[in-house]
Amino acid sequence: MSEILAQLFQGFTVALEPMNIFAVAVGGIMGVIVGGLPGLGSVAGVALLLPLTFKMNPTTAVIMLAGIYYGNMFGGSISAILLNIPGDSPAVMTAVDGYQLARQGKAGKALYTAFFASFIGGMIGAVILTFLGPALAFVGLRFGPAEFTSLILFALMSVGWLLGENPAKGIIATGVGLLLSTIGVDMIQGLPRFTFGMVNLTAGIPFIPTVIGIFGFAQVLKLLSAGHEIGQTTMVTARLSIRDSLLSIKEWAEISFTIVRGSLIGFFVGLLPGSGATMSSFMAYIAEMRLNKHPERLGKGALAGVAAPESANNAASMGAFAPLLSLGIPGSGTTALLLGGLMMWGLAPGPLLFREAPEFVWGLMASMYVGDIAVLLLCVLLVPFLAYIPRVPKAILAPTTIALCILGSFSVNNSIFDIWFMVFMGVVGYFMDRLQFPTPPLVLALVLAPRLQTAFRQALMISPNGSPMIFITKPISLAFLLAAVVMVTVPMLIKKKKDSPSA
Repeated sequence: MSEILAQLFQGFTVALEPMNIFAVAVGGIMGVIVGGLPGLGSVAGVALLLPLTFKMNPTTAVIMLAGIYYGNMFGGSISAILLNIPGDSPAVMTAVDGYQLARQGKAGKALYTAFFASFIGGMIGAVILTFLGPALAFVGLRFGPAEFTSLILFALMSVGWLLGENPAKGIIATGVGLLLSTIGVDMIQGLPRFTFGMVNLTAGIPFIPTVIGIFGFAQVLKLLSAGHEIGQTTMVTARLSIRDSLLSIKEWAEISFTIVRGSLIGFFVGLLPGSGATMSSFMAYIAEMRLNKHPERLGKGALAGVAAPESANNAASMGAFAPLLSLGIPGSGTTALLLGGLMMWGLAPGPLLFREAPEFVWGLMASMYVGDIAVLLLCVLLVPFLAYIPRVPKAILAPTTIALCILGSFSVNNSIFDIWFMVFMGVVGYFMDRLQFPTPPLVLALVLAPRLQTAFRQALMISPNGSPMIFITKPISLAFLLAAVVMVTVPMLIKKKKDSPSA
């Protein structure tokens, strides 16, 4: 313990060098901006900045790129809360309750909750990474194809039942997402499936345009469908003050356990290669639906519904550094880019990195504490200005939102097809809302199904004679399968008991 603290102290001497403070501040600001713009995300932000850092000191360069990564987790909540357009996929769950809070005139409280939850999640993740990261990185290696299959099945069954007033509609939405995810090239055989000869679909359903359409453009259609209200403000017109945006002691007490719980879930899910912050935020929200004292409030504008995914996604960004630094295994698309950068700078991530380049490793870890504080201060200062966005008249807000949706969709692949697909998914999202079908299960299925397909088939390929018994003989896999069964059967039994005449 004392040795780690001594090394961390040496890391702070590196992180607090003027150039490195400047680097983490620039990276954090760019991360917030990139995260707040729909369609970009941390992968695009790091990819754009990576070539500019090749001539920099490796430690300074990675500190800046890491700042973009966790700064993006802060920024993604801005457009999710204010416009119902998740800036990046980890903010999908934030939009569920965050936008409802904004509609209730509580945009300031939602933003403060998101920023402080991200900050605390990042700090908890940084502490765990500092003291246990190298050891915990090997936990991720325990998850093979069978374990991943069961974990994803558990997540899909959980969200399908827990979101929406009607669990059956949640299951249907999940099923539709699973069907849509089969479009594209088969990852095992390399053959196209259900593309109907359309080249644009060979890479599968474009995810970012789908998210922008189903959340953002659908909201514009909903806004415009009430045509007689155009010209009025979207939210309450009462003057919003910083004091009204701050959380009360009671509200802090209600979300404190949520933030800690989401941070722990986010970090440990972030450890798993290929899981990333998106899955972490979904898992944290699922856990909150089960463990919160008032689960009926979630989805209708609960602060806990913002705190859970926001604490999880930032903690997951910290967790992703554990396998990257200790094993040289990227846990997400962003850390895969960082891995490429490290190799270009002559740094070989792995067990020997802590011994061969301690100044770099501990300087990077210390910079996460500094960067988290810097990004929080920036975001808190922005809240008074951001919180007025929902009060813009609809006549201005609607076309502005449409322009953001088009820009965000086009920026992913520079494709007109993505814009039209976004519009199509916007129409789908609009009618799903009218028919009271929850959209998050569909989005979650699109995120997880490709990984599920690959993991399931890989598990059968390594199993003797292709036996499905591999999912039962692996203890971790069996535990998640049993949890999935419980997740499905318990609500049915409770409902049956309530509906019985003797109840």
